[in-house]
Parts: sequence; structure tokens; C-alpha cells
Amino acid sequence: MPVHAASVLSIGDGDTITITNGAQKTRVRLACIDAPETSQTPYGMESRQALQRFLPIGTEVNVRSKATDRYGRTVGEILKGSTNINQQRVASGNAFVYWQYISGCDRQTYSRLENDARLRKLGVWSVPGGIQRPWDYRRSRRGGSTSSSSGGGASSTGSGSGKFHCGEIRSWSKAQDLLKQGHNYLDRDGDGEACESLK
Repeated sequence: MPVHAASVLSIGDGDTITITNGAQKTRVRLACIDAPETSQTPYGMESRQALQRFLPIGTEVNVRSKATDRYGRTVGEILKGSTNINQQRVASGNAFVYWQYISGCDRQTYSRLENDARLRKLGVWSVPGGIQRPWDYRRSRRGGSTSSSSGGGASSTGSGSGKFHCGEIRSWSKAQDLLKQGHNYLDRDGDGEACESLK
């Protein structure tokens, strides 16, 4: 995948930056992570400010491009020296792993970093089970389901217990979402990954 050097021009939010390479400006969406929206107070602004501190204007970075999204932004991993900024965002609790779009990133490393941040109750993990996921927040703002625990892809046991079984969850990524929401019993071996059988 192509890697090119650039310098930071501005920080949009916790997972979007603008870089410049000569006269060319490019908006970059950080791949494989999802930071809180700026309207998710206080976490969204904290995430943005943390990224501003880590990537001040003019910082030299390398961009490992992966794709272009529907808004025309480059989707990629940002490297500052030997530091992978995308992974650092997850490790510091300033972003979630975006499991739906993890392809092309080091799944194991992202999973380990997120699990560590969760156990240390950093940032978005400072409340039990973590804050509302940004993708659920955006969906609820668009008028979709506000339920983040059972929306689209899993059904509860029907016993009224609100518990889920791996066999009833339709996808591995949905199982990880449920784990992040506090359904820790889905991670039977305690390795930070729910329902490995669904992979």
C-alpha cells in the first residue's frame, strides 16, 4: 500500500486531519478507528484536543493510504516517526476500534490496545462498558434505532435476562460490539475477543 510523506495542516476531529504535500491538501480519515463525535461531550472534544497535542500543525507524518471513502477523503494510517497514530488513539482511550472497517489493519494489535485501554478505564472507557459508540450515536442522530445493545444483528435470549449467546449473534463484529457494551460473558477465555467461533 502506498506511503507518502506530508505535514499536518489542521485537525478536524478525533479521527480526521488535513495534510499538505506541497500545494496539495488532502483530508485523511484515520483508518480502522472511530473517535467520539465532537458533539459527544466531553469525549469528542477531548479526543480532538489530544490529537492536536500529538500532531501540532506542521508535524511531519507519513500516510499509509488504504482507500478513498465516499466523502473523497483518503483513508489511512498516520505514522509519526515509528508511532502509529491510529493505534495510539485506541491505546489512549481516545477512539474505539472500528471493527466494521478493520480490514487492512493489524486486527490483533488493535484488539490488544483497545482491551488494555478498557481495563485501564482510559478516556472513552472511563464509564462502565464505555461510552455510546460513535457509529451508534450517528445512527441515533439520523433517527435510527437508539438501542446500542441489540440493534440490527443480534437478538436476546427471550428469557428477559438481556443476555446473548454466540449462536444467536449474526457476526463476529456484532459480538465485539456487545463485548464493548459490557457483555463480558461472551469472552469466555478472557482474551478480549468475544465469540471466536464466529470468525
